[in-house]
Amino acid sequence: MIQNGHHIGLPAMALLAACGPMSVERAEDVCFERARLAAGPRGLIAVGGGSGGAASKVRLELSTEWIQGKDPSALYISCVHRKSGSFPRRQLYDRPDWKG
Repeated sequence: MIQNGHHIGLPAMALLAACGPMSVERAEDVCFERARLAAGPRGLIAVGGGSGGAASKVRLELSTEWIQGKDPSALYISCVHRKSGSFPRRQLYDRPDWKG
């Protein structure tokens, strides 16, 4: 593509397209994860053993939104609007997959 006498390659065009708003459906998915982490820390603790000896695994996910005490629903709404330019199709607490 040539614009104003400059050649713009496909990678540059793809990068520019990625800067635009995303679909409200995609934004809801991305922002749902942020809201889930804002509701509280998530973690995993696993302990096991076998012929190779004992093993353990610990994983803890914290978000700055949770530490700051932000409301997950307000965070979800503002995130979806910022990313898509539209408001969510349903409220966070009305989603069947919300377990916060």
